[in-house]
Amino acid sequence: MNKDVIYIDIEDDITAIIGKVKASASTIVALVPPKRAGVLQSVVNLKLLHKAADWPGHFPNGARSVAIIAAAGGDASAPIMFLDSTKRGETPLHWAASSDDVAVLDALLDAGADIEAPGACIAGGTALDDAVAFGQWRAAHRLVERGARTAVWHSSALGLMDRVEAYFAGPKIPPLYPWGASKGASLDEVTIAFWCACHGGQRPAAEYLLDRGAKLNWISEWDALTPLDAAQRADATELIQWLRGRGAKSTKELRA
Repeated sequence: MNKDVIYIDIEDDITAIIGKVKASASTIVALVPPKRAGVLQSVVNLKLLHKAADWPGHFPNGARSVAIIAAAGGDASAPIMFLDSTKRGETPLHWAASSDDVAVLDALLDAGADIEAPGACIAGGTALDDAVAFGQWRAAHRLVERGARTAVWHSSALGLMDRVEAYFAGPKIPPLYPWGASKGASLDEVTIAFWCACHGGQRPAAEYLLDRGAKLNWISEWDALTPLDAAQRADATELIQWLRGRGAKSTKELRA
């Protein structure tokens, strides 16, 4: 079995290192940092994992690179650290979800990534929050399959009607990261879930939620779109026609 050894120097660029890992034809790739560079090794591994999952994703051998880097000590759940060394944000899993890169997403979870890790650019939440908000549906469904916790807005956007109905049948479980809650305002979960159903092109969920008090022409705080606008962006023709039939309007029409 062939093994490729990649020696890392303090001056090496992270992009060059990840390029060498991806280009290797060997089954086993060993990353060797400079001697007495334990902190550097951790930083390199972290940056390599983020690079493998970074936008736009779907890089050649991305999943294999993640497995190699994780085996070399990379923490699959480590959030990125900014230059001031204090601000911490998204993890590689958030980035893979935002890129709809299911192969890398699976590799990260297989390497121990925390599926519920916070840090999303959407309300500071989970990788599922990012996937649903950015309309990365393959990644979103895969995260649910792998055990991600869902709030009613996730379930509505993904058309998971059993979960949507369960929200109304039992005790209300508040979301970990209440996307859409403005400062000082109460969270209208039903209306936000309705908007998300339209964002995901899910007519059954949209009908169900409208019948339960969702506001038809609510304008979202994050992108100033109504449910109709969201459905149009999703090219959900049947849903658009149904919304129009119920009196739905665009933001432009409402503000005319």
